[in-house]
Amino acid sequence: MPGTDDRTGDGPFAAYLALLAHGAPAEAYERPVLRARAEGASPDLLAAVEHAKLLALRVRAELEDRRRREAELSALFATAHDLAGLRDLDAVLLAIVRRARSLLGADAAYLTLNDPAAGDTYMRVTDGSVSARFQQLRLGMGEGLGGLVAQTARPYVTESYLDDLRFQHTRTIDSGVRDEGLVAILGVPLELGSGVIGVLFAADRRARVFDRQQIALLASFAAHAAVAIDTANLLAETRSALAELETANATARDRSATIERAAGIHDRLTELVLRGGGVHDVARAVTEVLAGHVEFLETEDCPAPAVERSRADGRAVRDDDGWIAAVSAGGELLGALRLRGRPRLDPVDRRTLERAAMVTSLLRLAFRSADEAEQRVRGELLDDLIDAPDRDPRLLRERAARLRAALDTPHLVLAARTADEHADAPADRRRLWSAASHLAATRHGLAAARDGGTVLLLPHGPYDDATRTARHLAQRLGAAVHAPVTVGAAGPVPAPDSHPGAVATAYAEARRCLEALRVLGRGGDGAAAEDFGFLGLLLTGAAHGHDGARVGEFITRTIGPVVDYDTRRGTALVRTLDAYFAGGMSPARTKDALHVHVNTVAQRLDRVGRLLGPDWQTPARALEIQLALRLHGLSTALGD
Repeated sequence: MPGTDDRTGDGPFAAYLALLAHGAPAEAYERPVLRARAEGASPDLLAAVEHAKLLALRVRAELEDRRRREAELSALFATAHDLAGLRDLDAVLLAIVRRARSLLGADAAYLTLNDPAAGDTYMRVTDGSVSARFQQLRLGMGEGLGGLVAQTARPYVTESYLDDLRFQHTRTIDSGVRDEGLVAILGVPLELGSGVIGVLFAADRRARVFDRQQIALLASFAAHAAVAIDTANLLAETRSALAELETANATARDRSATIERAAGIHDRLTELVLRGGGVHDVARAVTEVLAGHVEFLETEDCPAPAVERSRADGRAVRDDDGWIAAVSAGGELLGALRLRGRPRLDPVDRRTLERAAMVTSLLRLAFRSADEAEQRVRGELLDDLIDAPDRDPRLLRERAARLRAALDTPHLVLAARTADEHADAPADRRRLWSAASHLAATRHGLAAARDGGTVLLLPHGPYDDATRTARHLAQRLGAAVHAPVTVGAAGPVPAPDSHPGAVATAYAEARRCLEALRVLGRGGDGAAAEDFGFLGLLLTGAAHGHDGARVGEFITRTIGPVVDYDTRRGTALVRTLDAYFAGGMSPARTKDALHVHVNTVAQRLDRVGRLLGPDWQTPARALEIQLALRLHGLSTALGD
């Protein structure tokens, strides 16, 4: 070895030791060689200096590798420490991503988790990201680099993602990568057991090669992240189980008291029913139990929205004024129980109110059965007034007195029937009769099922109005049976028990009014004869037998040839005329109403013109024809 002179001996070697001691960059290790050459060192000395440089660089690399390993081990230790004191999963995952980014010297690091329900993987944590679109990315299984890692459970790396054709590029993923400006990307799977739950990434905004050590390091962080997620899930399950146990404990503690309380309520309601109590007795009993005010509401007083919700759910529901429990049976509303003074109800109290509503419905049905028996007797009296006008008035008055019906005052006669002919089944007629009987009893009147509908005989005061009474009755009965009800009114009859024949005449007029409403398309409405103008005069006259012949003569004189033609040929000229006038005398609208071709309409109207004369469409003739059509329809409906 040459001497120790700085120029020729130990000087270069000492320089390398100094470079190592100060952690100089790799390019600084070339300076001693350049200096030796500049000083004219011998070839042997130059060779020795070159050898020393290589040794120094090897030592430097070993030192760098040791420092890097120490930093990695320190980061992994810190991550394990975080896991040991896991409180916030997001905070732990963010720490893992930041450490991975720092140790790999990456511009960004991020972590995605698989969504089994959606069948894709979504961004959970990012560090170094600046793009909002990128932070909200979702990758389908097999899509992009991350989707491929999630699908195959293998790490993937690329020096330039957008140029790498190994991956399935999508517009959404590529747009997010461009927004973030990423070029080189490394992704490793987060594995839990035999499955992949997500992907951990490191990425640079320039071309870069990730070596095996860096891939292994990122995989170590991915393993820690998977453990953190699994630990967090186990903690959540443990907390949930503890909460369930606490709830079960509380339920068990309250169970005996709840059962005892419910049994007491049940016994009290049962005893009340057996003693023959009424609906208001139930309300008073529940008031004491629930420490609030409970009242029974008749059907017409029920708050409609709340009652409908209660009927639909079969439960007590919250209302502005408290709680509402519908009282119903067989789809029919019988009333409601309303609780006030208790903004909140526990399940037992709510069930108590619902049970009280069920008991109330049973009581209502029982009382209704008894009431229906009485109403049948009242209906028989009304039938006798209509069918046997020659009955002894004294006997009629005695029967009325027993039924608490004062038939020595003016009364209206009203005929009611459901507006929908297809809904006129026995159950619907029974429901209509039941509702009408109840309403008649509350007004000290009579009701009977008759002619497919119901007839009512109601007291008529000096300030009452037949039309208003008919319309009000149509609304009340329609609400009770949940279907439109049409009502025709006649009278008043001065004293039904003294003039029973007048009741039969008024009933015939009321029926004609009802049929007139139906023919005129006013089903579900109520009216008296005076509401129909000229038609009403004809109805009243026909009911009393005065002008029935005139009505027939008017129909025959006005549209008789058309009616006869239809009768002989089986054609539809009358129906075509009806549709023609209803459509504003427009053939186009007429053919739409009849579902025929416009040429068919033209041919029929031409036939009408030949039968009625060329002036049949003049205003005066057209008015007469329309009136005759209405009267013809009414007489047909009444069977005249």
